[in-house]
Amino acid sequence: MAILISAALVAASGSLNASSAPEVPRFAVSALALAALAALVGESLDQLGQRMRPGPTGLLQASLGNLPELLFAVFALRAGLVRVVQAALIGSVLGNLLLVLGLAIVSGAARLGTQKFEPEGPRMSVALLTLAIASMAVPTLAVKLHTPALSHAAGLSDAASIVLLVVYVASIPFWFAGGPPQPQTGPSGVRTQPAHLVGNNRGPWPLPLTLALLVAATAASAPVSDWFVTALEPATRALGISPVFAGLVIVAVASNAVEHAAGVWLAWKGRPDYAISTILNSPLQIALLLTPMLVLISPALGPTHLLLVFQPLLVAAVAIATLAVGIVIYDGEYSWLEGISLVALYVIIASAFWWG
Repeated sequence: MAILISAALVAASGSLNASSAPEVPRFAVSALALAALAALVGESLDQLGQRMRPGPTGLLQASLGNLPELLFAVFALRAGLVRVVQAALIGSVLGNLLLVLGLAIVSGAARLGTQKFEPEGPRMSVALLTLAIASMAVPTLAVKLHTPALSHAAGLSDAASIVLLVVYVASIPFWFAGGPPQPQTGPSGVRTQPAHLVGNNRGPWPLPLTLALLVAATAASAPVSDWFVTALEPATRALGISPVFAGLVIVAVASNAVEHAAGVWLAWKGRPDYAISTILNSPLQIALLLTPMLVLISPALGPTHLLLVFQPLLVAAVAIATLAVGIVIYDGEYSWLEGISLVALYVIIASAFWWG
């Protein structure tokens, strides 16, 4: 059923785009098609997670889950939508850190009570995100405060991007060296096996089926992302939505639907280690890999060089979100009220950008 729904939505999106239908229906159907493809990718990666540790699973999830974000950014930069790309990159980080992690915490803790997890990996993610925030804050302040580096903003952005890429490559062995899944603690405090090992008589999907669905769904996301970008600007203009809010919220949510679905589902099934690894690896990869890559290749994509110079409020929002997540995950456990707090913070931040 999931495969049929995904295929139908992709076909409908392609037909609407080819027939030059009104912008709003094209925009809505392409967003639904991305979400449907995300469900297939998320479930396939969940199946692979039964064969892997949380660290590698999260890295693989983030790599494939962020592919729609990369494709959207490339098409948008070619169209000259630099502000939308910047807002979408920050929105993806905020969406995963606050909205998705918050919803995952609520879904897992409300169903199973306070959940415990191994905090070493999440703490490292927060530390690396802090570095990424600094890489955005320094060029932004250099420009906004009119320092001598103002006239060298492009060079400073390129240098910071290269440093971030080096740090990302250096971090890969850390994630692959992560330990095996830890037993979980249920509401009664009794240590149990991970949920996917309990009462699972069918076992994981056959590996060829899992890989085939991953490849097919990921490949289909490329044209859907192109259709999504094509309809984005006229649709948001018709709906009266500011470009910054569209990038920060709408584009970020739609293009990162893989992590949204998979992370919340993993938490619901009582697998907090996998859920947190999946969710935090996505914004980390956006900040340390996707954003610097786009900065370096942007001169070849469009008329404007993408810089690490953002609206100050965007940088402040990411810094506040990272601090909040660090407080929540530091003790190695979470409760449903902490999840609600993260979601509430996301709503407050998103509201600040409604007017552009």
